[in-house]
Amino acid sequence: MFTGIVETTGRVSAIESEGTNLTFRIDSSLASELKIDQSVSHNGVCLTVTSVSDGSYTVTAVDETLKKTNLGHVKPGDRINLERCMPANGRFDGHIVQGHVDQTGICTAIQDLNGSWLFDFQYQPDTSGNVTVEKGSICINGVSLTVFNSQTDRFRVTIIPYTYEHTTFSDLNVGDTVNLEFDIIGKYIKKMLGGYQ
Repeated sequence: MFTGIVETTGRVSAIESEGTNLTFRIDSSLASELKIDQSVSHNGVCLTVTSVSDGSYTVTAVDETLKKTNLGHVKPGDRINLERCMPANGRFDGHIVQGHVDQTGICTAIQDLNGSWLFDFQYQPDTSGNVTVEKGSICINGVSLTVFNSQTDRFRVTIIPYTYEHTTFSDLNVGDTVNLEFDIIGKYIKKMLGGYQ
């Protein structure tokens, strides 16, 4: 389980195909603290560490993950957001994040507000219970954020300078695909109310 509070970014140094899977080598300051079999969030996707070497480590994404997330679009040299699992005695500084991406969305607008940034996102509505609510939580590329201007298929978030500088939001452009994990509490409530199967 994660909280959506990104610890650092890593840089993809190599990608190798293994059948329908992709193995990513990630250069990161976290590498020296990782162990094989640990789970790490990569742009919001929970992946298992398969090897660790000096300053880097590897993870593998299966075909289903590549189809449901933006990891299939990642290229060598790209930065990604990283977060290790929350320790049992840790604080919930963000919100409950499982590392299970629900679907992708598209960045449709970016506004520089001279002190913060406004990002608009759109996603395809479906029947799986993916909803946003005003002032509710959303996880975008592994970053826990607060929703506003919540609509059926779109929403906005505001990014403060610290988040902009310490995550990949500073790399994001209009038209880019992002990973979305909707609030698990909202999904459970919608299911209990009969909103989806």
